[in-house]
Amino acid sequence: MTTEPRDETEVAIVTEPASERPRGKPVSRGRQIRARLVQRPQFWAGAGLLVLIVLLALLGNMPNAHTFSSQDPYALMQPPSPQHWFGTDSIGQDVYARVIAGLQKSLIIGLLAGPLATIIAAVLGSLAGYLGGAVEAVISWFINLLLALPVFYVLLVVSPLLAKVSWTLLILILAAFGWMVAAQVVKNMTKSLREREFVKEARFMGVSTWTTLGRHIIPNVASLLIIDACLGVVGAILGETALSYFGLGIQPPNVSLGTLLQDGQAAAVTSPWLFVFPALCLVLLLTGVNLLGDALRDAIDPTSEVNRG
Repeated sequence: MTTEPRDETEVAIVTEPASERPRGKPVSRGRQIRARLVQRPQFWAGAGLLVLIVLLALLGNMPNAHTFSSQDPYALMQPPSPQHWFGTDSIGQDVYARVIAGLQKSLIIGLLAGPLATIIAAVLGSLAGYLGGAVEAVISWFINLLLALPVFYVLLVVSPLLAKVSWTLLILILAAFGWMVAAQVVKNMTKSLREREFVKEARFMGVSTWTTLGRHIIPNVASLLIIDACLGVVGAILGETALSYFGLGIQPPNVSLGTLLQDGQAAAVTSPWLFVFPALCLVLLLTGVNLLGDALRDAIDPTSEVNRG
């Protein structure tokens, strides 16, 4: 009886235990948000518009021979021309140069007042929700008081003071009346977060209130704060435009998109360039910020897009 020789070339197949197989690194929330963000057309459209507006505000008047305060006595109420790209007003001022100067002012006000209001909302809202008790009662009372105040009439009363101080006071006023709703939402979210195990453990270990808020509470409401900051920029620009339009905001000799709209509305039919160009810049600016805010909201909270649909 013969036996077949065993093939020594046979290779044993060793199966690697599942527990030892290499696993991919978990994708962080930040990378997920960035991946969703770049896939949204609203993000690119909004970012493109904002970049265009910012570049126009920073560099737009460099090739122009006129400043926002210079006058051309030989070109009064002239339509757009190679010498005056957006035309001139009743005293010969270059409308293009004034639109660029007004755009700069409105951008500065919006980009400072909006995030400042968000910071106030984050601090006071999280403080009220985390500490509760008397602190929550006082902050909630203050929020309700500001929400009940007729802001327009308050500004109407203090408008004589605005004419005597720097326009930077307007930034503080817009921020002071723009944080209350977001603070209410942050407070309610914080009251839910303070019952989580990691917050209870931090409190048990003696971590200070401000450290707990900075490490555990604020990062968990960051998505809301980012969206609120974007919307706050829109609200601040609209607020400044409305106040300046009614003569309660930016005061001469400073200019903003609101003051330009106020100056041009009387001649909007006979000299439309005085009104159309400032209005167009305002619409493009607000559209860009809104598109960017929508893209951020959908990227941070994908269910918001489903809910809207």
